[in-house]
Amino acid sequence: MPSRPYRVVLAEDSVLLREGLVGVLDRFGHEVVAAVGDADALREAVTAHAPDVVVTDVRMPPAFQDEGLRAALALRTRRPGLPVLVLSQYVQRSYAAELLDSGDGGGVGYLLKDRIGQVEQFVDAFARVAAGGTVVDPEVVRQLLRRRRDPLERLTPREREVLALVAEGRSNAAIAARLVVTEAAVGKHIGNILGKLDLPPAEGTHRRVLAVLAYLRG
Repeated sequence: MPSRPYRVVLAEDSVLLREGLVGVLDRFGHEVVAAVGDADALREAVTAHAPDVVVTDVRMPPAFQDEGLRAALALRTRRPGLPVLVLSQYVQRSYAAELLDSGDGGGVGYLLKDRIGQVEQFVDAFARVAAGGTVVDPEVVRQLLRRRRDPLERLTPREREVLALVAEGRSNAAIAARLVVTEAAVGKHIGNILGKLDLPPAEGTHRRVLAVLAYLRG
């Protein structure tokens, strides 16, 4: 069971995927107060239900371009801090960047639809976004890491592992559990990474994530 249940508005044009997501969220104790199939209905549902979290596809009717993303950005402008988890079929770094640049960058996530099949990872990402965290799909992070060479080459292999997990929005405790090391060791690695990349220390997990992602996107 989640630490607390969330009320969710879900927007996905594929009926099968939409129903599957409703089932997953319900299974983990969350309440989907509206499940809709287009961006206009998404905006109306958020106005009507004032949910705790929005989960939306990027591409939706009528043009199947970026209607879901545009609706999500507009909703965050209207309701600053509204947690939004955006789902995408493909890696689009520009979409991830726009979402992360909305508001203060907290309470946002960009996840590939492939992750939905990994139920625990999806639910973990959902919960972190709902709680105000920042989540970026590992494949987006990998592409950003490939783009940047120097001074990433100064990082040790372990520091690169830690950097990737930081960019995904993981906390020190989560990184320590994943790598089977202590939180103190993770903290030391992060300090070394920020120093080598000339990034200022940042308070709060999502601000640290945004600093790292800003560097990788640069």
